[in-house]
Amino acid sequence: MRDDPMHNLSTLDALDRQIVHALQLDPRRPFSGVAADLGVAEQTVARRYRRLRRDGVVRVIGAVDSPALGENDWIVRVRCRPDGAQQVAEALAKRHDAAWVSIAAAGAEVIFSLHPRSGRDRDDLLVQRLQRSAPVHDIAASMILHRFVGRDVKDWRGRRHATAAPAPAAADGSDDDPRLREADFVLLDLLARDGRAGYSTLARATGMSIGRVTRRIAALEAAGILYFDLDIAPAAPGAALIAFLWLGVTPARLDSVGEAVAAQPETGYAAAITGPFNLCAVLSCRNADDLYRYVTTRMAALDGVHSFELSPVLRRLKQAGAQADDGRLAHPAPTRPSRRR
Repeated sequence: MRDDPMHNLSTLDALDRQIVHALQLDPRRPFSGVAADLGVAEQTVARRYRRLRRDGVVRVIGAVDSPALGENDWIVRVRCRPDGAQQVAEALAKRHDAAWVSIAAAGAEVIFSLHPRSGRDRDDLLVQRLQRSAPVHDIAASMILHRFVGRDVKDWRGRRHATAAPAPAAADGSDDDPRLREADFVLLDLLARDGRAGYSTLARATGMSIGRVTRRIAALEAAGILYFDLDIAPAAPGAALIAFLWLGVTPARLDSVGEAVAAQPETGYAAAITGPFNLCAVLSCRNADDLYRYVTTRMAALDGVHSFELSPVLRRLKQAGAQADDGRLAHPAPTRPSRRR
């Protein structure tokens, strides 16, 4: 447990916040480009990012997009014995295909997003491992049908979906071929740990040439398989209360309600999903009073909502790519991504 208070984006100075925002827009943008945009020295941007990363406030990560591999993303609710939720959440947080792992509902529910590389990986977790876990009472897995992207770049994995779909590339076995191969898994593991690792560093670690590393990253990005994101510590936004909002929406109004929810300042993520609730959102509020006002004003004004449920988050054990430790991003241990079968 650290003695110093956790930085949050409300206490970081203006330049820190500008750097964070710039890296949300383009996580691998050279520091020289960020510095030019902000009118400061490149060394200043680099020094500040290294400090924020060292303090566990932010980290650029590289990740694989399941839909680009022909799989679907899921939001999973695991209802557990309260004394077993921590055990289940910790096990999930260690998996490369599980992200945003949280304990909610007074400690009786674990909520996470699942990004499987294959149907076998999905079934191994949902049908085998979780079902056989002693603390687990039941599982509700909802497929993500559509993500709603708000005006601000802060939502889970939503930024890249605002762009056009990538054009298909020729599968010819060259470095431009986007199909994953054995050598790519070491590269992906390194990028998961440090999405801003330089090409020369990646080349030394993988045994590839700098040119080949550059081409492989470009090919995987162009195919939509690899994307980069800025992971932000749970305590960084400064909100004291985070809650999952589950909405039942009339189908004819689902798109308009989803767009409206995503545009609201409290919303960090919004998606249309399968299941009894067909819209899920993650809200960040200062306190319970703010959450109550949101429900009775912003949400109440939405036409088409016929039911809802709130699941306050007690603690978050993992962000997009790194496990959380006392509100900060912990430096993750190396994890070799599983091969697509």
